[in-house]
Amino acid sequence: MLVVGVALPVRAASAQVVRPGGSIQQAVDRAHPGDTIVLLPGTYPGSVLVTVSGVTIRGAGSATVITPAAGAGHGSGAPRAAGAAEPAGGTCATPGHGICVLGTAGHRVTDVVIESLAVSGFPKNGISGSETDRMTVRDVLVENNAEEGISQEKSTRGRLVDNQARNNGQGGIFVTNIAYGEGGAIDTEGTVISGNEVTGNRFGAVLRRARNLVLEDNAITGNCSGVFVVGDEGVPRGGALTVRGNEVNANNKHCPSDGRLPYLQGVGVVLTGVEDTVLTDNKVGGNVGASPMSGGIVLFRSFRGGPDTGNTVTGNVVTGNQPADMADRDGGTGNTFTGNACHTFEPAGRSC
Repeated sequence: MLVVGVALPVRAASAQVVRPGGSIQQAVDRAHPGDTIVLLPGTYPGSVLVTVSGVTIRGAGSATVITPAAGAGHGSGAPRAAGAAEPAGGTCATPGHGICVLGTAGHRVTDVVIESLAVSGFPKNGISGSETDRMTVRDVLVENNAEEGISQEKSTRGRLVDNQARNNGQGGIFVTNIAYGEGGAIDTEGTVISGNEVTGNRFGAVLRRARNLVLEDNAITGNCSGVFVVGDEGVPRGGALTVRGNEVNANNKHCPSDGRLPYLQGVGVVLTGVEDTVLTDNKVGGNVGASPMSGGIVLFRSFRGGPDTGNTVTGNVVTGNQPADMADRDGGTGNTFTGNACHTFEPAGRSC
């Protein structure tokens, strides 16, 4: 008997259009890999949780705005009342994030794209990705969120490009191993953070306990601090990444101490407790302050005691920063400063 197999039809990708007053979450819940959710101009209250790979959420630029739902919580973590329904967005809305892309350990959500929209006013993060691979956030405005503008943790190969991050309570852009927890640095496998405009935040960009990524061609200005590259004594250590071609200027907003870090003002680029990082072709100017980390490019010993080691600072233009254009306040081994244009170095007597 001849048995002939019959191929099942392949489902074609589809587009769902959501209008103001409609539910983005319902559209996401119906989506399959490859689908696009198109948001027309307008305001969309409520958080959005994405757990399906290959979904694109596309707005009409900053005229498409995602905001907290009326009466939404404030990220306190308080339990819901007995019998109360989980809010739309579930594990995204309950803590108070805007858009979440959430995988699980060993089962990352892949190839999600969020583009051409605004996320504003959430009590936690504007956009939060965890356990993702190849998540793209592009041409998005994240502003006035109480914690991070765009956050990526426990994730690989992200692309955070051409966004605006304004007036967020913590980092405009935040990439880390674990947002709340310890552990060695994550290999991001080539995450790219590029072409973003970052202003008015506590931190412009924070690369914490992360390896193998590039921060390039960003404009980072008017924050309390520009760029923080953070490691500690954990293994593997943070570092082995590249910061190049950025403009990090006049990050002179004042932010008081949060009990963990001292007050921040006039902080350009800080390496603290990291290794084998390259800073090159950046323009760092006009960062003026008197906090412990103030200055243009500063090496600072980790508060956990981890030194900076094997870092290369080369070919940068670093001028008009106070108390110094460049400062080695760490004293770790193997750090080199070569071919930079600067006027002041701390300690005095060393060459740029």
